[in-house]
Amino acid sequence: MSNLDRQAALSVCGGRGFVVAEPVRELLTPRHVQLGESTEVRRLLPNLGRRMVGAWAFVDHYGPDDIADEPGMQVPPHPHMGLQTVSWLHEGEVLHRDSLGSLRTIRPRELGLMTSGRAISHSEESPKAHARYLHGAQLWVALPAAHRHVEPHFQHHTDLPTVSAPGLVATLILGELDGTTSPGTVYTPIIGADLALAAGAEARLPLDPDFEYAVLSMSGRAEVDGVPVLPGSMLYLGCGRTELPLRADSDAGLMLLGGEPFEEEIVMWWNFIGRSHEEIEEARRAWMETSRFGEVKGYGGDRLPAPELPPVALKPRGRVR
Repeated sequence: MSNLDRQAALSVCGGRGFVVAEPVRELLTPRHVQLGESTEVRRLLPNLGRRMVGAWAFVDHYGPDDIADEPGMQVPPHPHMGLQTVSWLHEGEVLHRDSLGSLRTIRPRELGLMTSGRAISHSEESPKAHARYLHGAQLWVALPAAHRHVEPHFQHHTDLPTVSAPGLVATLILGELDGTTSPGTVYTPIIGADLALAAGAEARLPLDPDFEYAVLSMSGRAEVDGVPVLPGSMLYLGCGRTELPLRADSDAGLMLLGGEPFEEEIVMWWNFIGRSHEEIEEARRAWMETSRFGEVKGYGGDRLPAPELPPVALKPRGRVR
């Protein structure tokens, strides 16, 4: 999924200055962003004061939207650099096309994982014949310096491993949880898991105290470490935890996101992650003027032009807590 903001701002993210080294309960409220004509998303990352969680650098939650009489998601071809995109659905389908020639329909609780590396472009759309409801999340993972120029590739995993406890089923999206590992390729120590809680369930998830964590609420009524988390909001949890208490008042869906704090400072703008203003500027020029990002074939429309890039170089800023 693209960041369609036509006035996209440069952001310096990463570095340990923003990492909280102890357990906290920091509730993040979303920013509402229009994605095309018929889809509105709730943007949780980057957020004011909270730019990343581990290597997770971008989180959008959307739906459930009734698209029975609507075109649904329509995101034209656009570029990515220096990141991985994670497509995750609870309802509906998304048709993925990319400049490698990949053509896949992603369905609920299947992993669509696109590693952009040095350069890729793709489009996302609801199929012409689609389900009534569309509900999911789109997330980005920042690639570390050693792997950010890797050859682009796309993975589609339809059968993911799970971890179960009374009233809880955790589906592994990326990384490892309780000795179970996702088949998705990762480049940093990371965890992404979909948590399905039954009404009345109480459970404790094992965590790595060296990771920082956040929980995104997708649906239902649940408490995370005693804090009610409503759908479309995210609770940042900091580091230093060995377990996470969960309780559900109704059937509920959550996403656990975490990882080793991302040490490198990155510059994120539009759909690019780089290390300097000049690198971002060159990527924008390449998308507009060259074939570096390839061509998405089969999409019935024009590709997305890049917005104007702010002319002033961004200076890194951080804080220690």
